[in-house]
Amino acid sequence: MSQDDLIRRRGLMLALSSPSGAGKTTISRRLLEAEPAIDMSVSATTRPRRPGETEGRDYYFIDKEEFGLRANRGQFLEHAKVFDHFYGTPVAPVEAALAEGRDMLFDIDWQGTQQINEKAENDLVRVFILPPSTMELERRLRRRAQDSEDVVARRMDEASAEMSHWQEYDYVIVNHDVDASLAQVRAILAAERLKRSRQIGLGEFVKALREQR
Repeated sequence: MSQDDLIRRRGLMLALSSPSGAGKTTISRRLLEAEPAIDMSVSATTRPRRPGETEGRDYYFIDKEEFGLRANRGQFLEHAKVFDHFYGTPVAPVEAALAEGRDMLFDIDWQGTQQINEKAENDLVRVFILPPSTMELERRLRRRAQDSEDVVARRMDEASAEMSHWQEYDYVIVNHDVDASLAQVRAILAAERLKRSRQIGLGEFVKALREQR
């Protein structure tokens, strides 16, 4: 029996950020496979649904007018415009998950993390993933063979600006090895789950212990 089975716990939001190619998406995917009590946050978007995408699993698909109304009502934890489409994280499903003791994972940039922190600082755990070197970062970007030389060069230029925000995060991991980095993220998750402030049933549990005579 785990501690979660004995004591009610409020879930947390785990935000992973990194420059492109540093490994956050790979670590996120591996974390979801290894940790059954954490789910990937699902964003709302105004872009058209692509073949094979499912409402509520890949995205919540809404039009621009509805997106604007929800943004004005403060119904997104964070939102941004990417090219011609809007993306945002709805508050309601995240809050419902946290209240049930489930954790939410965000594969997100520093700007989105800042927005979430402004609205839900006590629930947010921020982890920044760094590459071991700029040479290794460039090697990883080229190894993906998905981007042109111009795109690789642009991503390298953007990496420096992105990495300058490391001090805004609670934890920083240098991703030499994916297995080791995953273990470190899981250790962070385990420790944060045990924080007294998140164990909302702890007072009742201790009271019951003291009454057992």
